[in-house]
Amino acid sequence: MTSRSRAPHTVSTPETVSGVAPMKEEGSKKAPSHEEICLRAFEIHIQRGAIHGCDLDDWLQAERELQEKYKNEEKEPEEKANRMAA
Repeated sequence: MTSRSRAPHTVSTPETVSGVAPMKEEGSKKAPSHEEICLRAFEIHIQRGAIHGCDLDDWLQAERELQEKYKNEEKEPEEKANRMAA
């Protein structure tokens, strides 16, 4: 009987999962970048207990959260301007 050597278990990090270098964006951002979504999805994955098979759910949740964040950040300057004008 021969024994098989197994590669050590490795944990994927957002950098290795995405395979995409962080993008540099100029000016104000109106939407989350691929890298931001990837990082947030990884955080959700870890918070969920690193359960495999939920990657799409994690990704979609990350997209929703970040889109809402950007939407709220976009509204804040408008609200401040309206308050100052009043």
